[in-house]
Amino acid sequence: MRSLPQQVPRLAIVFGVALGGLFVARGLLIPDTFGDRGHYRAAAVDSIAAQPVKFAGRAECAVCHDDVLKPHGAGNHRGVTCEVCHGPAQAHVLAPLEVKPSVVRKRELCTACHAFDPSRPLGFPQIDPVAHNPRAPCIGCHRPHTPEPPTPPEACSACHGHFARQKAVSPHAALTCETCHQAPPQHRTNPRAALPGKPESRTFCGQCHGTPETGVPQVEMESHGQPNLCWQCHYPHYPEIR
Repeated sequence: MRSLPQQVPRLAIVFGVALGGLFVARGLLIPDTFGDRGHYRAAAVDSIAAQPVKFAGRAECAVCHDDVLKPHGAGNHRGVTCEVCHGPAQAHVLAPLEVKPSVVRKRELCTACHAFDPSRPLGFPQIDPVAHNPRAPCIGCHRPHTPEPPTPPEACSACHGHFARQKAVSPHAALTCETCHQAPPQHRTNPRAALPGKPESRTFCGQCHGTPETGVPQVEMESHGQPNLCWQCHYPHYPEIR
């Protein structure tokens, strides 16, 4: 009878020792209450419940500050709770005269959300903190509970600077934003509620790129890139040729 290779018994011993060590460790290291209520240490619930309460919640704020909560609930910051900006308020609720919530005046809090970040959705108000009223506190111009701009932006670049910078060095630099986008007046004060339109057919681009008299790069609109829309292959703000 052919004997097993000598490596097999050695591997079996190694696996046996490892498995035994696992059971020993399980008995020594896993807390007693682990698994009583689920795949976690049940006693952790009591440990967490014993921690002091720091946050009060919006309902507690509304008891005394209903005059602020009403406009806040109708403004663009309605999804931002009071304690995001004013800090934990449980101590203030228990002793309102002795403990006052913080009033943030530094720009860093506002720019945490409103500094330009290309990953944020279009229409979300963003600024360049270096160029936009540097050193001035945001609350000097914007009411934080209803943060509409004090005056509607005159130029699209006020909110869409990243597009403006791209377009400025592109073949479309001479075109105004309104050439391709029709924005309702409300877009300047509530951009996400009134989005600008954009061309929905190839014929719009064909007004320039399908008419030789315009002197711009031409394509055969009937066959070029069919049936795709032009901007599915060419980025409109910097329409390099591919």
